[in-house]
Amino acid sequence: MALDVYKAVTDRIIELLEQGTVPWRQPIRSSGGEGAFPTNLASERAYRGINVFLLAVTAWAEGYESPYWLTFRQAKEKGGHVRKGEKGSLVIFWKQYATQDKESGKDITVPVLRHYTVFNTEQCEGIGAPSPATPEEDTGEQAFTPIETAAAIADAYRGGPRVEHKGSRAFYRPREDLVRIAEPDRFVDSESYYTTLFHELVHSTGHSSRLDRGLDENLSPFGSTDYSKEELVAEMGAAFLAAASGISQATIEQSAAYIDGWRKKLSTETKLVVHAAGAAQRAADWVLGERPERS
Repeated sequence: MALDVYKAVTDRIIELLEQGTVPWRQPIRSSGGEGAFPTNLASERAYRGINVFLLAVTAWAEGYESPYWLTFRQAKEKGGHVRKGEKGSLVIFWKQYATQDKESGKDITVPVLRHYTVFNTEQCEGIGAPSPATPEEDTGEQAFTPIETAAAIADAYRGGPRVEHKGSRAFYRPREDLVRIAEPDRFVDSESYYTTLFHELVHSTGHSSRLDRGLDENLSPFGSTDYSKEELVAEMGAAFLAAASGISQATIEQSAAYIDGWRKKLSTETKLVVHAAGAAQRAADWVLGERPERS
């Protein structure tokens, strides 16, 4: 059966959003700068339309630094290959087909939606790609300035997870008890770095060695109700830590908007916000060094 391209695109967007990939809230600057649109390496043409969203968000979700993409065949033509087991990304395009109008018999062209699969150059071997510009070269942003109160909170988290500065995204990996976050100077501002770090540190309090919200032993799948609840706890806890460190009200208001989005997603559960707030407070206390009883 032929692929329903419209459904495939819609499903991919929903999948990205349910994975917690919220591109309009992304505070980490691309290593290629703001002008680094997803580009086909072979044709050197930037992708357009919905393809920009699909590829840019996929690159962020997977941690790809390169803005360059190419098909399986194009990789071979460049003397390289796609690594075994890599999953490709959907790209769509309109192709004009010559046909005849059924009623008038006149020659016409009609647009037909087609698709193909592309891979980021970081999914390939033996492929040379231009190095993207650094954020400083492209954006002219000021250097990262630590916020002492926020840094003190993060540094004082006793028995916390390993924190690794690497890549272009932020996440907590429960099975490894690892927080990975982009370098501080990759963020749009210092407050965004610390609130993102706090979000991941709050996640880490759910490890079985701490407050035991089941993250490492019973990991909920992306998009599930339990995953959404954990996101709510993490963002509320981050807001508490941001307030404790004196981070600006505007940043906390951004968190509030994000929290509200998760609340609406789970609006059928009337007690959710109250329970999440309690769990978030316990998590924030844990990071701050106050060790509540597990519940």
